[in-house]
Amino acid sequence: MTKSLIGLVAALLLAACSTTPKEPGGAPVDERNLTTTPPGAATSGAAGGSVAGTAQGARGTNPLKDPGSVLSKRSVYFDFDSYVIKDDYKSLLEAHARYLQANRDARMTIEGNTDERGSREYNIALGQRRADAAKRMMLLSGATEAQIDTVSFGKEKPKNPGHDESAWAENRRDDIGYRGD
Repeated sequence: MTKSLIGLVAALLLAACSTTPKEPGGAPVDERNLTTTPPGAATSGAAGGSVAGTAQGARGTNPLKDPGSVLSKRSVYFDFDSYVIKDDYKSLLEAHARYLQANRDARMTIEGNTDERGSREYNIALGQRRADAAKRMMLLSGATEAQIDTVSFGKEKPKNPGHDESAWAENRRDDIGYRGD
């Protein structure tokens, strides 16, 4: 009995790690691995983790705070002057949408940010388009309108205060925050 239980657990873990086929069509995206590290930064491998359908994961931990969960990843990065969601972040947004779908009382805010280049007005508008693009993707993946608010900070909340391309790449992002988190 113990061997069959171990075999069942192993099979479930392998099934949880498998990927699902992507649906054809949609917005243009870049093919890359899921990561919340901006382009050009060093990484040690693809980000991953599981998404629990409830507020508590299988080990009794909150998946939003579990560093092993994809839900702990909270930033989506963009190319210069763009609000197109890259393929590296599509599965991240889908995971957050599935969490919202399974937890209808959960609420989040998506904060759109830009680098320092451009006027204040332009950057506020671009940050809003970035936040709205992430929200649209999540709505298509099962979240509801009432669960997601968007706001733009433009260039007002830089993650990196530098004035070069690597700093700007870190600042061109959406940040996801859950209420009560």
